[in-house]
This record gives sequence, structure tokens and C-alpha cells, in this order.
Amino acid sequence: MEILYFALDYFELVLFLVLLSIGFFVGRILEQKHFKSIRQRERESKNILVFAARFPPNLAQPQDCTLVCGQVVISSDYFKQFVAGLRSLVGGRFRGYESLFDRARREAVLRMKDEARNKGYKMIVNVRFETTSLTGGRQGALPSFEVVAYGTAVRPR
Repeated sequence: MEILYFALDYFELVLFLVLLSIGFFVGRILEQKHFKSIRQRERESKNILVFAARFPPNLAQPQDCTLVCGQVVISSDYFKQFVAGLRSLVGGRFRGYESLFDRARREAVLRMKDEARNKGYKMIVNVRFETTSLTGGRQGALPSFEVVAYGTAVRPR
């Protein structure tokens, strides 16, 4: 009978630890899968050049240009939020969120490159990034944010 009371007393703790472990492993697998997809698509789109410079390299030649952008909304998982909560008590880098921002930035650039490729452009200049928090600091909400990459796609006439 005492074992039953002991098990009931710690059931919530055990359930929390099991769910936290599942969240860690599933989140890690999905993140690795997304990074693999990003690396493959980056290899496929390496012929589209991206520059932060304001003007294209060859201004003497007339060029067509258009605005292209890539946008992604990405959210954290409960495990990263839990670890970030612990990290905020002692301070330091939020490595889990750093990888989240890296994925979002790279995905936004890839989507911008896809738009340029679909329109027949091979170069993007004056690339800029904008980020927006979608949770607005609401208590209990999972951190999610939007990253927008935009630039001017150019090609010789």
C-alpha cells in the first residue's frame, strides 16, 4: 500500500521527466532533419549570389531589378523553453535559441533565393533581415518569431 502512495506522490514528477525527455529527443531529431534539408538546398542554390553590398558589382551595364523576399515563422519547443528558463536563473548563452535563429535566418535566405530563381535572377544585392517576436512577451506562450530576408535581385539586360 505504501508503494502505491509513493508512486502516486511521484507520478507527476515522473510524467514531467518522461514528457521532457520525449520533447528533447523529438525536437532534436526534427531540428537535425531541418538542418540537413537546409544544407542540401544551400548546395543546390549556391549559383545565386547574395551580397549585403548596396549596389551590384557592374553598374556600367543596364540591369533589370526587382525586390525579392523570403519569410519564415519558427517556434521553439517546450524543452528549449524549459532549458532557457533554467539558463535565465544563472545567466549565459541560450544555445538552443541560437540554433533556432540560425535555422530561421538560413531558411529565409533560401526562400528569398527561390523567389529570385523563379523570376530568372542570379544575384541579390542589398540583402537585409528583419525579425519580429510573435509572442510579444506573453507569459506561458512558446517563443516564436518571424524572420524576413529581403533584397534586390538583379540581372543584366
